[in-house]
Amino acid sequence: MKLLDRDETILLVTGSSEAAGQKDAPLAVWLREEIDRRGSGVPFRRGLMVEDSAYVGTPSFHENPTIAIGGPGSNAVVQHLSDVLPTVWAREDKSFIQMGVEGRGRQVALWGMDADGTRGAVEAFVEEGMLDALLERVWSFKPLVNA
Repeated sequence: MKLLDRDETILLVTGSSEAAGQKDAPLAVWLREEIDRRGSGVPFRRGLMVEDSAYVGTPSFHENPTIAIGGPGSNAVVQHLSDVLPTVWAREDKSFIQMGVEGRGRQVALWGMDADGTRGAVEAFVEEGMLDALLERVWSFKPLVNA
């Protein structure tokens, strides 16, 4: 049984440490619920949570739209993405949203200098329309190919 679609299922990546599980996983759960609600029950238009160690160790995951949550010190995927994605939003040098454009247009890093900063980035991502913009780009209509 197919559980995810690399074009439509959004991977939410949190750190593998106990601290990341306590601080970042609840934010990822909330974000997953927002994604699932917007997917309106369409198959594969949903969020799926994975830890950074599983993501890094599973190359096929790298093809999925990805939202990594947590500081670069606690999430290896955020550490990588923060080096390659442009910053599209920042608040007081404490909270950051980095989103891809063009080839990396399906990758996002939401992080902060501390747990409150990360929470601020996740909330802004949803409340300021960036989640909707990402989902529109990822879930855009795909025309049928003539057989």
